[in-house]
Amino acid sequence: MIDRRYIQGKLMPVIEVKTYVEYRDHGYWIAGTRISLDSVVYTFRNRLSPESIVQSFPLLSLEQVYGAIAFYLANRDDIDAYLAVEEEEFDAMPQPLQSTDPSLYNKLISRLVP
Repeated sequence: MIDRRYIQGKLMPVIEVKTYVEYRDHGYWIAGTRISLDSVVYTFRNRLSPESIVQSFPLLSLEQVYGAIAFYLANRDDIDAYLAVEEEEFDAMPQPLQSTDPSLYNKLISRLVP
């Protein structure tokens, strides 16, 4: 049954607010998916259009991508700080190749830095 209310004298349906991003397991995720907000934000920062992001993440709808981008833009300072902490934690983790073949690891890392 659809909830209806009178708005300016007309009987109108009440539209529920949708949630596009949720916080769970110590991270931000696109609601109802296993796709992280981080993934969408990084592709958005790399100037991919929402339509291109949907092509990269076919499990997401265009609506979900726009919702995630809107969430990011509305909370940009907090999400940027969250991403910075995540990057620091990732960089602090030892990389297996770093231990097993340091020369190959250093060679690959040197190619990442312009």
